[in-house]
Amino acid sequence: MKTVLVYSGGLDSTVLLYDLLAKGVETHALSIHYGQRHRRELDAAATICKELKVEHQVLELPQLQALFGDSSLTNTAIPVPSGHYAAENMKSTVVPNRNMILLSLATSWAIALKADSVSYAAHSGDHTIYPDCRPEFAETMNQAIGLADWHALRLDRQFVDTSKADIVKLGIELGVPFDKTWSCYQGGELHCGRCGTCLERREAFYLNGIKDPTVYAPDAPSLESLIANNWNIDA
Repeated sequence: MKTVLVYSGGLDSTVLLYDLLAKGVETHALSIHYGQRHRRELDAAATICKELKVEHQVLELPQLQALFGDSSLTNTAIPVPSGHYAAENMKSTVVPNRNMILLSLATSWAIALKADSVSYAAHSGDHTIYPDCRPEFAETMNQAIGLADWHALRLDRQFVDTSKADIVKLGIELGVPFDKTWSCYQGGELHCGRCGTCLERREAFYLNGIKDPTVYAPDAPSLESLIANNWNIDA
């Protein structure tokens, strides 16, 4: 089996990378610089792929940033909101149609490699605010990818019904070096500990009852305060 993995260097896609390799799947990793302010996730991806001896391609397409309008992930004039993904303000982190773009690029490489599939790590917690992480989107993309070439090709979305906590649990079993992954949307020197993806990351480790190996910024809210305030940083 051979797959092209859309690989950000984040927690979810890194666990998926380790899972694919553990299952003996020949994996080729594709990362895209689309103008995201947290570009340092690509450095994490490069480091991990080098250690695993996985072929890793990085497409430099920062011009895509101009297409994404008012997303706080690509427009540095808009601050990345703090707080849990359930909060309304987190919708500003939506990058319009990002997954279709990334999956289309991965599909081209998969066809060239005569791979069996394209893989991506959208999970159940993404569905609340990211429309292109929904199972319905993935199923439709699976059908489209299957028609993109004469040889059989599918979209594998192993985590689409899996929670972040369960992804962390799997990663623990696989020995994933979580400290080398990057999640924070701010893209600073350290994880901010207060944006939606940081809070989700911290909560997932907490729910598994293990210490989070991530180093957070000095002004990040403490884990104790987050738990006491039901993961509300403004309480």
